[in-house]
Amino acid sequence: MEYEHGAENQPMDDNPSMRGLSESATHIARADCPHLSDPEWKALQRLATVIGEAAVETMLRTLSPTEQHGVALGFIVKEQRYAATATTTTASSGTTPCVQSLKLHVSNYVGKEGGPLLRWLVEVDTAIAARRIFDDPSKVAFAMSCLGGRARIWAYGRRLTDATCFGTYAEFKEELRQAFEPPKNEFRSRAEFLDLQQGKHDVHAYAQRARYLVSNIVTNPMDEATKVVTFMKGLRDGPVKTYLFRELNCM
Repeated sequence: MEYEHGAENQPMDDNPSMRGLSESATHIARADCPHLSDPEWKALQRLATVIGEAAVETMLRTLSPTEQHGVALGFIVKEQRYAATATTTTASSGTTPCVQSLKLHVSNYVGKEGGPLLRWLVEVDTAIAARRIFDDPSKVAFAMSCLGGRARIWAYGRRLTDATCFGTYAEFKEELRQAFEPPKNEFRSRAEFLDLQQGKHDVHAYAQRARYLVSNIVTNPMDEATKVVTFMKGLRDGPVKTYLFRELNCM
């Protein structure tokens, strides 16, 4: 995953990405949200630099006014707590703490059959932690902004029919799994890996297939010994297999 360092404490006027939601990719102007106070609107502008403008757009388009108030106020409270902590730390240590977030790039999950949903969820979880997103509405909004294709249509369709769906980030992930994860996917991946043969494939392609199948087995992962033995057993007889067996016996 690609990443860049995001300095959250830069002045708003000096950073083009912080000039307001009305000038960004969100296409939502201040006049579109009359229910938000000026401090709340500015808080959402700052939140956009943390979770991304698309995620804030998602919240403004799908959450009720009451929920939008809650997200804005929650972010303001978080900022105040952080400022208080930073002040205490500075006073006690005599140094100014430098805290940065990592704005990780997350690939879009489109809901294609056989798509790596579990690995995409790991990407999203990692990006959420790196961006220091703590509240559930922001987590859900960020994850929804990373969807595409059928998965995006499904998620926003659910929100249109039921504004209270995805009450927590855990609920969002569970519903996404139920909608797009093939039944018994881990069982099939485990069975295929245990019976994997190199056949006519070269060693690199064989290793890539083995690595992909193992990455799908998350709930009850295989131990390293089973992985090694299964991989070696499936190799075609030849110099590579002979060399690897010799190296394994020397360990």
